[in-house]
Amino acid sequence: MSAELALTLAAVVGAYLLGSVSGSLLLGRFRGIDIRTQGSGNAGGTNAFRTQGWRFALGTVLVDIGKGVIAVLLMRVAGGEGAWIFAAVLAAVIGHVWPVFHGFRGGKGAATVVGGLAMLWPLAVLPLFLVWLLVLLSTGYVGLSTVLAGLALPVLAWLSGMSGPWLVFAAVVAALLTYTHRSNLQRLRAGTEHRFERARVFARLFSRRSGANDA
Repeated sequence: MSAELALTLAAVVGAYLLGSVSGSLLLGRFRGIDIRTQGSGNAGGTNAFRTQGWRFALGTVLVDIGKGVIAVLLMRVAGGEGAWIFAAVLAAVIGHVWPVFHGFRGGKGAATVVGGLAMLWPLAVLPLFLVWLLVLLSTGYVGLSTVLAGLALPVLAWLSGMSGPWLVFAAVVAALLTYTHRSNLQRLRAGTEHRFERARVFARLFSRRSGANDA
């Protein structure tokens, strides 16, 4: 094995270990809590917001986004390019979802994906955020919003003329986010998924207009 290959493989392992540092669980130690015992039991930003408030959730999301950013920087320092950088981001996401430091029970990976995309393709972040926001304002479902934004990534990559590793990376991200949100989709199908009613701005506007027209 060459020294260059060994270094890039070490960077992938390092990205996984970095991803295993969960933002909510790390911050939770300062409060003496394990967020996985509260709310939905997930270690991500949404459950952090529901159970601990927006400041705790913001700190959680910033840490988790930072992991995706640092994973890219780590691989670049190691000299890895192309598919190796995608591998580092995916390793960080996998570490977030299945963290070795926390019994392989972590979050769902969306924030770490955002951090990686911010480094690799920053122009994609805004349209994907708009997809996420439009779905949230329409339905109030965070999980559904995240899944649809993830599924929009390979579509956006294809429309932008991306090929090869980019399309593979985008497809893997979409599949992984769909998988990690499978419980949300199951609850959505069963009609038991938690909905942020205050986020349903479009529904309230439509209701007011319908009421005004009926009057």
